[in-house]
Amino acid sequence: MFDVKLEVSNLLASKISDVDQQQIYDMLETPPNPEMGDLALPCFKLSRILRKPPVQIAQDLAAAIPENENIERVENVSGYLNIFLNKSQFINKVLSHILKAGETYGSSDMGKGKNIVIDYSSPNIAKPFHVGHLRSTAIGNSLYRIFEFMGYNCIGINYLGDWGTQFGKLITAYKKWGNEQAVKEGLIKELVALYVKFHQEAEKDPSLEDEARQWFVRLEQGDEEARSLWKWFIEISLEEYQKVYDLLDVKFDSYNGESFFNDKMEPVIKELEEKGLLKESQGARIVDLEEDGMPPCLILKSDGSTLYATRDITAAIYRKNTYNFDKCIYVTGVSQSLHFRQWFKVIEKMGYEWHKDLYHVPFGTVSIGGEKLATRTGNVVLLEEILSKAIEKTLETIELKNPHLENKHEVAKQMGVGAVIFSDLYSNRIKDVSFSWDEVLNFDGETGPYVQYTHARACSVLRKAADAGAELDGAFDSSLLSSKEEYQLVKILAGFPDKVKQALENLEPSILTRYLVDVAQDFNRFYHEHSILVDDEALRNARLALVQAAKLTLSIGLRLIGLHAPERV
Repeated sequence: MFDVKLEVSNLLASKISDVDQQQIYDMLETPPNPEMGDLALPCFKLSRILRKPPVQIAQDLAAAIPENENIERVENVSGYLNIFLNKSQFINKVLSHILKAGETYGSSDMGKGKNIVIDYSSPNIAKPFHVGHLRSTAIGNSLYRIFEFMGYNCIGINYLGDWGTQFGKLITAYKKWGNEQAVKEGLIKELVALYVKFHQEAEKDPSLEDEARQWFVRLEQGDEEARSLWKWFIEISLEEYQKVYDLLDVKFDSYNGESFFNDKMEPVIKELEEKGLLKESQGARIVDLEEDGMPPCLILKSDGSTLYATRDITAAIYRKNTYNFDKCIYVTGVSQSLHFRQWFKVIEKMGYEWHKDLYHVPFGTVSIGGEKLATRTGNVVLLEEILSKAIEKTLETIELKNPHLENKHEVAKQMGVGAVIFSDLYSNRIKDVSFSWDEVLNFDGETGPYVQYTHARACSVLRKAADAGAELDGAFDSSLLSSKEEYQLVKILAGFPDKVKQALENLEPSILTRYLVDVAQDFNRFYHEHSILVDDEALRNARLALVQAAKLTLSIGLRLIGLHAPERV
């Protein structure tokens, strides 16, 4: 793969003693103004190593750089070595590489033979799939696609919240106020209504909490009625969740939830005991983390029942033994950061070297009008409702602008759902989000539909060219792409592999999402400033090669963040 930074860093490293090529590669920057060059080497860090003033280092390097097919000229400016590339050579190498690589452009085999476990989405059974679940689902799905694109074998796990005292509450509510027909008709909405009613009534009659605890104990002990109702609630929930996953085009390799580990915790508790890590505290069993600057990690309550940490430790050991992962990634809200730090530390204290391969990928909180999402109070916005409204709005736009579009309902789904996912992935994942219908349904500006429309525009140009008899064989004369808009578009396309790698290393899909907006903007500037299907065959072929490269990059990038790339809109 052609990497101009690699070529330049190799050349510079050969002229500088005591500094290796990777150090130079990492120092190279893209100047904020194209008039300052295509790449720049700040010589300030080198000053400490070489014991020379930065200005002197830049001057020496400028004089030492020989004539080179990749570099047009170099300039030293105030301690910076500004590098101007040979535009024609650069364009030729970048476009040739993209067109040859096709759908594999930007991919790698860096993950060959390595397993990545990604734990994401993980809704609580019998609770609605609301806007708050979108973040974990969208981020996890994108990371799965990015890692897979880079050669890793990915295992996506939907760690369902299918166990806990909430089931005692739900069974109590169903027995008191529910009926089979109402649940069959209302499905998860009816289950949520019963759950909300339980909390309302429990405020007036606290004895309901005791009744709920008793039902959960019966569930834990294998009571036939409790088990039957629990399984039924799971079936209803999964059926409802699947509708959303189908809309989002999200898949999982495992649905092993919390209940899967019920019979696997005892050996882990015994191991903690044998390794001298368990201590008693007010009747409970804990792992003391005071020396690590954290509160104790609670393993067993005073009544002997297990907790989230017990299950997470057990699940991590099971996943390591089952999948032998290179990394195990957990995509959950930032509010759980302490919980993950605690049990990651317990894994380390147990003597497992792979504790360093556990990663928590936190994301900011989601609120509605500044209020926290809460199922028990009914303060939620259902994700299926959001997706349906986004699809409906997209279809209205299509009916207005292109009513004869083939497969318009499918395109409306791809773009409506894409708008919701893109909106969620556009900001840095750690940023808090306040849900707004206006923002989610605003398709103007830096949005998913804007990028998808740009891809469709590129496809339209290529179709028209093919219909006119143009040969899209990738042959082109790079010297004809001489405008600043053409060069800028090539430059940003060249950066795609680096952006994919950055997104992977930082576990941050927004790097790719924002990059795609930049590509779309640069493509549209080129499209508006220059006619593509011109009479001059050589110029037309050169510009069509650029369109093909942009179309490919947009298509791959959209796929990596979980969006479709429609060819007609």
